[in-house]
Amino acid sequence: MAEDFPEDKYEYKPNPDSRTFAANLIHVSASMYYFTDLAQGNKPRYSDDPKRDDLKTKAQVVAFVKKCVADGGDVLKAKGDAALMTPINAGGPRMTSYGDLAYGLIEHSGEHYGQLVVYYRNNGLVPPESRPKK
Repeated sequence: MAEDFPEDKYEYKPNPDSRTFAANLIHVSASMYYFTDLAQGNKPRYSDDPKRDDLKTKAQVVAFVKKCVADGGDVLKAKGDAALMTPINAGGPRMTSYGDLAYGLIEHSGEHYGQLVVYYRNNGLVPPESRPKK
């Protein structure tokens, strides 16, 4: 979606209180580090989303999204399936498991995917996953 959505619509938002399309991409991508940093025993690197001013162009946003996904994949591969039940401190009142933290990230990503689909539809566009398969 980051690559597909028109750059001239990257600042689109359905209402004034919503994130823009680009801000949604940045937010959901940066949230992967909340998962991977905690899974590695590190403090999450973003207390809030990276600033849009630091990712001004579509190419910069696409590169950021790709890096976040690649870094997340690397951590998943390194940890392996056996780590899913490993308890970790995610900052809450009790320990959670690596798997539960991963599930939370998946759910969070799904919510934002749904928002991005709405942004497509509001702009008269068909999201990539909804297009006929060739």
